[in-house]
Amino acid sequence: MEYDRHGFVEAEDGTRLFWGLRGEASGRAAVVLNDGIGCDGFVWRYLQPHLAESRQVLHWHYRGHGRSGPPLDRERLDLPALAGDLRVVLDAAGIEQAVLIGHSMGTQVNLEAWRAMPERVAGMAFLCGSYGRVTHTFHGTDVLSQILPTVRTAARQYRGVARAIWGRVPTGLAYRMARLSGEVDAVTIREDDFRRYWEHIAVMDPDVFLQLLEAAGEHSAEDLLPDIGVPCLVLSAERDTFTPPELAAAMAEQIPGAELFVIRGGSHAAPVEQPMTVQLRVDKFLEERVDGDDPQPSARARG
Repeated sequence: MEYDRHGFVEAEDGTRLFWGLRGEASGRAAVVLNDGIGCDGFVWRYLQPHLAESRQVLHWHYRGHGRSGPPLDRERLDLPALAGDLRVVLDAAGIEQAVLIGHSMGTQVNLEAWRAMPERVAGMAFLCGSYGRVTHTFHGTDVLSQILPTVRTAARQYRGVARAIWGRVPTGLAYRMARLSGEVDAVTIREDDFRRYWEHIAVMDPDVFLQLLEAAGEHSAEDLLPDIGVPCLVLSAERDTFTPPELAAAMAEQIPGAELFVIRGGSHAAPVEQPMTVQLRVDKFLEERVDGDDPQPSARARG
């Protein structure tokens, strides 16, 4: 991703956090892009430059991700900690209030940020995510939540082996497997976009990934949904196997005035599979609900 300005800031525990800004302050609401787990911006490849044409866009890397440092306090590798890191990043970038756009686990980061600092949230958009307990709903079952503790224990006991296996799957093979399994849309996904994701996963500390995945799987912000008082857009993908669209619909129903839009044929990687669809729908939300005069309409739109 390209930035006009970037920097580093220390979190409360001293962990080094990377942030980058693109676009100019224009009187329109700034936007913050919150990644999914294991991501360092690949999913925003098309949305970030598009939004930066008319407003400031802040993107940052979670602790243990991308250009940010490893977490100095391993106990602070959960959703409330990430929301606390976001506060520090907002201060460093000089942004007082922003619209939070989260993909996958970024949805949970959005919600925990609303819990911790609602005065700094002008609106929220949730892309292919849910309010929590994601490992209990993967492919419609709780199998992932059951096996994850065992996988984490094994990875810690045999760190060298886990690290070697983690980074050894070739990108081309992973890409073919993802297409064949239906985890991504075989027709619209571009190999270059998938490569950006896989190359970052390959260099991550597997224990950081697994610990954060377990934390996201046990976390829930469902209690917040009925009290959210800012405009919200829920974008779900018809073929999302990680966060099935019915979960997004249930979340939208619980948020006052939330809009729901279903991306037909899209998978969990819908923002890079169908970038124009996502851009147009996010633009409409920002212009009508955040920048405009109609902050809380009750209408719900479907794709």
